Amino acid sequence: MKTAYRACSLLILCLPVMLLVTRQAQAQCAPRDVMRRNPGFIASSSETVRPAPRPAPGPASSESIAGIGVWKSIQVGTFASKKALYGAFEDADCEIGDTAEQILVASEFKLSGVVTKLDLVAASITGLGIARDNATLKNIYARAQSLGLTLAAAEVGPQLRLQYLDQPMGEFLDIAMAPIRTRDGAFGIFNVANGGAGLLLLGETVTDEMKFDPSSRFVFVRQTDVAQVHQ
Repeated sequence: MKTAYRACSLLILCLPVMLLVTRQAQAQCAPRDVMRRNPGFIASSSETVRPAPRPAPGPASSESIAGIGVWKSIQVGTFASKKALYGAFEDADCEIGDTAEQILVASEFKLSGVVTKLDLVAASITGLGIARDNATLKNIYARAQSLGLTLAAAEVGPQLRLQYLDQPMGEFLDIAMAPIRTRDGAFGIFNVANGGAGLLLLGETVTDEMKFDPSSRFVFVRQTDVAQVHQ
């Protein structure tokens, strides 16, 4: 009788966790599902390929990025179409969140036609010297740019996901990018995550005045030392 009681108690305690995991699983999809849901757009996506603009350095200040080391270097411009990008996600067994899908299929999301090396910085809000009360998206971007960091092209999100396969469990990285309007009218940025159930490319709905936890980490571009190779 006691054993049955303990089993029932354990099931009740675990139920909220099981429901949370189920909801998270429903909010993700395989890359093949993205292609299936957007056949017309994917078919014409190769026509939207453009060279990546060279990032401009942020305004100078009394501080600089000299003390902020490169966290990781990646390449962008390695895919000729969104279909090829989704195929790479399929091969890498990386899942795509619903909001991330909306960003990827938006017309504002472009792929570069030039292979470009980028040096990235992963900085926490605290590391940028921003107080909790001032940790809005607008202030985070402005502070980073005042140190000489630059916003990333949207392509950095999926490219980082594919080139960061050893991401530690529990790490979530916001991509410091210009937010892209999704089909529901909101604006979103990418988040590269490993929540313990696999490697994910997520999307986060944001506004300029949205506040972030001081421990949140954003990925910026550190410099424009770029090697370009035309495909």
